[in-house]
Amino acid sequence: MRAILAGLVLALAGPAVAQQVVHVERGRLDGAEVALYLHPFLTAEEIATLRVVMTNKDALALFVPAGKGYAALAVAPREGFVRGGAPVESAQAMGGAASAEAASAGARAECDRLKRRGPACVTVLEVAAP
Repeated sequence: MRAILAGLVLALAGPAVAQQVVHVERGRLDGAEVALYLHPFLTAEEIATLRVVMTNKDALALFVPAGKGYAALAVAPREGFVRGGAPVESAQAMGGAASAEAASAGARAECDRLKRRGPACVTVLEVAAP
């Protein structure tokens, strides 16, 4: 999954407007529902990269390769998702889960295991393709 995240960041990162308001963006693509949780620590580059999943079939397929199932991405607030053009080690995705809750919990647990410092990891992206 780490190689997939690195490829997504490098291929899709670009300039974007920073998001000041914390809220949830929801979208539908190819029958999948995608939720992007805009936490205040996310940078413009991170938000732009995550938004691609909501609008690009190929990016979405990286999270739910079989076209069905649940996936989530969790990051550590003090470490973020992308630094220096590459995903940080603690940013973790989990796919193929039986529920959104299981995907989110699994991604957060692995992120917490790998993070170096700071508060608990949070979910920044969920994909549901039941």
